[in-house]
Amino acid sequence: MANLILILGDQLSHHLSALEGADKDNDLVVMAEVHSEASYTNHHKKKLVFVFSAMRHFADALEEDGWRVHYQRYHPDNPAQSIEQVIAELAREYQPERVITTECGEWRLHEQISRWHKTLGIPVEIRPDTRFVCNIDEFARWAEGRKQLRMEFFYREMRKKTGLLMTSEGQPEGGQWNFDTDNRKKWAGKPPAPAPFREEPDAITTEVIELVNEYFSEHFGTTGNFHYAVTAEQAQEALAHFVDFALPCFGDYQDAISDNEDWLFHSILSPYLNTGLLDPMEVCEEAVRAWHAGRAPLNAVEGFVRQIIGWREFVRGIYWLLMPGYARENRLGNSRELPWFYWTGDTKMRCMHKAINATARNAYAHHIQRLMITGNFALLAGVKPEAICDWYLAVYIDAFDWVELPNTLGMVMHADGGYLGSKPYAASGKYIQRMSDYCGDCPYKVSSAEEDNSCPFN
Repeated sequence: MANLILILGDQLSHHLSALEGADKDNDLVVMAEVHSEASYTNHHKKKLVFVFSAMRHFADALEEDGWRVHYQRYHPDNPAQSIEQVIAELAREYQPERVITTECGEWRLHEQISRWHKTLGIPVEIRPDTRFVCNIDEFARWAEGRKQLRMEFFYREMRKKTGLLMTSEGQPEGGQWNFDTDNRKKWAGKPPAPAPFREEPDAITTEVIELVNEYFSEHFGTTGNFHYAVTAEQAQEALAHFVDFALPCFGDYQDAISDNEDWLFHSILSPYLNTGLLDPMEVCEEAVRAWHAGRAPLNAVEGFVRQIIGWREFVRGIYWLLMPGYARENRLGNSRELPWFYWTGDTKMRCMHKAINATARNAYAHHIQRLMITGNFALLAGVKPEAICDWYLAVYIDAFDWVELPNTLGMVMHADGGYLGSKPYAASGKYIQRMSDYCGDCPYKVSSAEEDNSCPFN
């Protein structure tokens, strides 16, 4: 055998760099559901279902395409309980020339893989992850010598690099780079929010749901009403659904919060982008085509593109530039433990109750719920950054360390002292009242700060 090619659960792309130039007849693709990755945090049950099912579907697709695949399904009695143990067993059995993999999305795992050449006694080749617009070295060069790193200026560079929403003269479409000031409307029920894309569980997903219910019954959340895409083809359908039904209003209401709607006009594409089922450039190009066709306004499309080639790429760059020390940042000296109701939703604060319960149901909450509800409260309450970071990593279907940690530690908790964001996103109940309809039915008084029933955000 020539090589073992390791594909991780967030690398489900046929264009993965680890597969480039591979020999389908002699190389062996390795994928594994292992206890160490499924249990190092209290992963939401739906997140486990999504990742395991997507992995199984991808392995089947590889085999149909002529690849040789070794796939280990999860069982608590498997002799190999970590990725390294799986690779070590196969290395002993097949005596490969080398192990090939693509850059992973977590420093913890990166450190482990970087040592494998010593423990396995064979070369381990770690290839750049070409699924991103900006690679790790390019971001480091951009950051070098800058006193402050600001997403807006990085985003403009990515617009120029990709040509997205740029005129033939090299200027931004619409005469400005950013239309964020147009995207702050409160939603009062009209226009009606579309139903989210739904994919009913097939036999593979149903089998995974049963597995998660049996072996991960103590984990957060529920497997009930699972509806996420688990293949690239289904993810493309989810993209088309968003562009057709939600993108036209996404810009206006992207900061809105509703008591009655979990999804509003959000794309819910981040799980598919972060696992490789969707390509970020293809997603952005589809949105831009909708603008050119007059099917979506510029403020919506620009805001959507900014989230992907701006913010998503920026936080990844920050992560790999500053880790591992970044994870220990706590510039505000926060020391409180995470309140217990983050795991139960059992609180009289209506906004927190609704956001946490939606998270438990869906393994999802949109970015304003994460930043200005659950995150804002953690910041105001002085919760330890590592505690709230662990919670976000566990409960959200799209949370992988490279994207979750900078968003939470830097953007939510301002624990890096302003390296990622220019200011703390701390706000009183007045902000929540302005952007949502939570406060009218809340037992706490949003207009009061000093009474017994004053809004805790005040």
